Amino acid sequence: MRVAVVGAGVSGLAATKCCLDEGLEPTCFEQSQDIGGLWRYTDSRDSRRVSVYRSVITNTSKEMSCFSDFPFPQDFPSYLSHGLVLQYFRMYARHFGLLRHVRLQTRVLSVRRRPDFTTSGQWEVVTEAGGVRESHVFDAVMVCTGHYQEPYLPLASFPGIESRFQGQCLHSREYRDVQEFRGKRVLVVGIGNTGGDLSVELSRVAAKVFLSTRSHTWVLSRVSEHGFPRDMVGTTRFNHLLEWLLPSALTRRIKFRKFNSWFNHTNYGLASSKSSKFKMIINDELPFCLLSGTVVLKPNVKEFTESSAVFEDGTTEENIDVVLFATGYNFSFPFLEESVGSAIDDNRSLYKCIFPPQLEKPTLAIIGLIQLTGSIMVGAEMQARWVTGVFAGWNKLPPPSRMMAEVQKSKPPVKRNPSERENLKMSFIGYMDKIAACAGVKPSVVRLLLTDPQLALAIFFGPCSPYQYRLVGRGSWSGARAAILSQWQRTLKPLRTRVLGDSSDSSDSWCWMCLLALPAALTAGFLFSKYSWAGPQL
Repeated sequence: MRVAVVGAGVSGLAATKCCLDEGLEPTCFEQSQDIGGLWRYTDSRDSRRVSVYRSVITNTSKEMSCFSDFPFPQDFPSYLSHGLVLQYFRMYARHFGLLRHVRLQTRVLSVRRRPDFTTSGQWEVVTEAGGVRESHVFDAVMVCTGHYQEPYLPLASFPGIESRFQGQCLHSREYRDVQEFRGKRVLVVGIGNTGGDLSVELSRVAAKVFLSTRSHTWVLSRVSEHGFPRDMVGTTRFNHLLEWLLPSALTRRIKFRKFNSWFNHTNYGLASSKSSKFKMIINDELPFCLLSGTVVLKPNVKEFTESSAVFEDGTTEENIDVVLFATGYNFSFPFLEESVGSAIDDNRSLYKCIFPPQLEKPTLAIIGLIQLTGSIMVGAEMQARWVTGVFAGWNKLPPPSRMMAEVQKSKPPVKRNPSERENLKMSFIGYMDKIAACAGVKPSVVRLLLTDPQLALAIFFGPCSPYQYRLVGRGSWSGARAAILSQWQRTLKPLRTRVLGDSSDSSDSWCWMCLLALPAALTAGFLFSKYSWAGPQL
């Protein structure tokens, strides 16, 4: 079975590898000159591709972001620069022999159903390379272009920005480093992860940085208890279980109290515990910048004049040189035939956020169009594993009518703009388990308690790392158990650059906690085996 993969970023590489695992024949088309997608940083501002900015550091740690059968090198730090991420992608591609299936500098112009699609499920894919167009026939298509494609620039929401404002106006997509902002007064609009990062970085060279937001925002550090990565400590099946068992009002109160234990967000004007709508961002330096006055938080902009910004609270900031919009991205699939592409409003238009439900044959999959509370890289790989299993005939989908009904239940009554996507984030564990169950690779904590208690405790109380989904089912990896039991040591390894007299492994305390928590795990296992219909299954 021949499969076209569109894009050679993280999703495209995972899709190509999963195709090979299932005995399929992938051809991956990448319009740029190299693999890596947005993680391949360049100084160029080519309008056809999005790149990370020079100083970007991952928000998810290496143990929670790796491909499930290919850990990051243990000497890599927990949080990674774009250069190390790209290096890892190259290692992955070489190890699994992916590069010979990738056609670089080849743009996909169109993906259309063949006339006999209702019986064959085949697609006609037209590509262009070096000015030469070529037509191909594929049995299936995996679209791996992600959702960072077209800058979302809501200029109409800011009166005067186009007609009166005399300063520079740009989107964060155009940002590479701080040099051109030295000594300027900069207004950053939007407080997502990018807006927070750029405000902090600009504050080191700009005359003044103002950060405008209309959202209640909780700011979290990458570093959690005992110095471990936050996502390793917080993203556990035990915490996932508690969130399901406890009333939502109580879990929110617990979360807000924990967030405020670092600093009081209300004092900083960031968030109130009474707010029902909020977002969370990762930023280790923003609180200090606000405390030192190098970044000033402002409400939403009401209008712009020639050189100033007027805010909704009536205040005005004069002599603004640059307005930098960190307002996110739109996604689009201009190469898909109109009847298919126009039906995709967001990922809730897709069955399990992957399959267009209206197609007679499930031979088109959208990979990586997801927002998770954890790594999208890991989620995209899980999607690709399930999809290639469907293509290969191992996994079955319900009939289109049932998929359409499920999609209709989950779709909102109105479209949302990209700035509201943070509110649509899905639980990392919840979504991963759902797709893993479809693919037949979801681990059973209850079964492991009886056969391998040490591993069961590590899975339940420890990080829900990608290796968990390589323990059972198709594509299981013999190294998964060892990877799970050694993940804390790999996290500490790059820090062992200076050995102290007391060199005891602080990860040992986690092992003792697991042993002491065994009764709780057994109780949880009993509850979920009895009431598995009502919530997340162990």
